[in-house]
Amino acid sequence: MINLRPHHLLCTQFYRGNGYSNDFVKNMDYVTSTIRSNEDIEIKVVYSTDDLCTKCPSFVAENHCSTNEKVKEMDSKIVKYFNIQDKTYNYKKIISDINKQITYDMYLDICDHCQWFDMCASKELYNSQNLKKREN
Repeated sequence: MINLRPHHLLCTQFYRGNGYSNDFVKNMDYVTSTIRSNEDIEIKVVYSTDDLCTKCPSFVAENHCSTNEKVKEMDSKIVKYFNIQDKTYNYKKIISDINKQITYDMYLDICDHCQWFDMCASKELYNSQNLKKREN
């Protein structure tokens, strides 16, 4: 089972092959291709470091990274907005539920300070006309 921290529920949807290092990209490629290609895959949401964190240069040790405050803030916003719990979910279902609820303002609140914000494919989706209509 793949473990994902809450904010990685957004990252895994819009990952485009960019990353901190070759090891990080290989790991991210593996995780995203696994969860995107398997309709029935279950993931475990964890409120700590996850399977993506292990190859990140900010990873210090289990349950700790050098950017903990920023990462935990993004996680807590996902938890608050979408009532995400530390438990097992069907990946496709939880992503569908998040995407039905998210607004452009939520997206900006969660992701605006992320170093990948300018490269993220989610900007294209979340800046679309459909999402803007839901805001109004």
